[in-house]
Parts: sequence; structure tokens; C-alpha cells
Amino acid sequence: MDIRNIIKRPIVTEKAAVLKEADNKYTFVVDRNANKFQIKQAVETLFNVKVENVHTANYAGKSKRMGASSGYKNDWKKAIVKLKKGQEIQMVDEA
Repeated sequence: MDIRNIIKRPIVTEKAAVLKEADNKYTFVVDRNANKFQIKQAVETLFNVKVENVHTANYAGKSKRMGASSGYKNDWKKAIVKLKKGQEIQMVDEA
């Protein structure tokens, strides 16, 4: 698996902002097949930082309905990455 395809996008929510400020943790949507080691390697390579640990969570897609048709949103995986002290990722929304 290519490193650039593991991390899809950052999660920018109030809860993610609190985690970043309080514990130096960053939240990303990642590929569903990526494991913690691959996520750690991708973050360290792409952002040039040192990762302390990685927590992951799988989410099932919710059912959605529009008129007579119904379906499901895609399943997805979230990774919470804790960086070592003194490390920081400069996000696009901050710049």
C-alpha cells in the first residue's frame, strides 16, 4: 500500500481541536485496510514528525434515505495519532 493513500484527510471538528490543544493528538480519516504501523509510518514520512502512539476506530456506514430510494454511506476508519513532545503538524486551516 502506498503511503500517500493511507491518510485520506484530517478530521476538523471541535472535539479534534480539543484533542490537539490538550494532548497533542491529531485525527485523520485513513484507509480501512491500513494498520497502526502503516499509519504511524505514513504520518512520520508525510509530515516529518515523530509519532508516540496510534489509536484506531472502525465506523460502519449509516443508512440514508432520499425519497423512495435508500442506501448506505461508506464504512470508514479513524486514526488518532499522538505526537511526541515538541512535535507539531501545520494544518492547512491554521495557515
